[in-house]
Amino acid sequence: MESLTEASALLDRLHGVVRGCKIGSQLFTAAGPAAIELARKRGFRVFLDLKFHDIPNTVAGAVREATRLGVFMLNVHASGGLGMMRAAAQSVARAAQELGVPRPLCVAVTVLTSLGRRALDVEVGVPATVEAQVLHLARLAQEAELDGCVASPREAALLRQHLGKRWVIVTPGIRGTESREAHGAASREWGGPESDVAPPRELRDPESDVAPPRELGGPESDVAPPRELGGPGGHVGAPRSNDDHSRIATPAAALRAGADFLVVGRPITAAPDPAAAARAILAECSAG
Repeated sequence: MESLTEASALLDRLHGVVRGCKIGSQLFTAAGPAAIELARKRGFRVFLDLKFHDIPNTVAGAVREATRLGVFMLNVHASGGLGMMRAAAQSVARAAQELGVPRPLCVAVTVLTSLGRRALDVEVGVPATVEAQVLHLARLAQEAELDGCVASPREAALLRQHLGKRWVIVTPGIRGTESREAHGAASREWGGPESDVAPPRELRDPESDVAPPRELGGPESDVAPPRELGGPGGHVGAPRSNDDHSRIATPAAALRAGADFLVVGRPITAAPDPAAAARAILAECSAG
């Protein structure tokens, strides 16, 4: 989304179907905190996807302001290091207590889904497999006492195995469905402005009033239907040729691997009928 007008129109179409939205750097740069206010006033939970990455003190301050805005979830870059992530975790907890607001989930971005093994090695200078680097950064985030991490569906099972049931796994790179009828686009609980949508599993965060993510179906979950996502219906389409994501999976596959939140963007925002597209993922998640 490039403007509040576009975001507002999309939220109108998704109202009653999904309950959360992701606001990323493009919309936030264009509209600022007004974008968060718009979504929250319409009853959407907000995942603020700004991937904070700076010195610890600066990130702590940014996280405090995000908490003040009432977001449900925010993220930082794990590559900022243990000290930066620890500062973010402490700032979230302290700000929520001082401001008297629910504590947002704070998760760490591991390896962007646009990067494959060669890019990670040749361009970024990390001579490890993607899986090894994701696990390394996720373990640092857990040591820093963050709530979880962002990683592709390809690494979800590995993360669940090594980091346990309560670790929140947010997965972008959701494309297509396992239904042969599929056409169009889709999402899960988060759909919204500039969105990459996602729904939870059933996380149980002690300091949150939400039963955050995992309900949807992955290892250790006996629940099929997606947590606060809407109902069945709609269809999802195949990835576009200009898709930035290289490590992708269908919604059902990501959930089976252990994902808590699915982040779905263009399959919803580019769909002729975003609401039908969102229902498609909900239906697949409920069935799968």
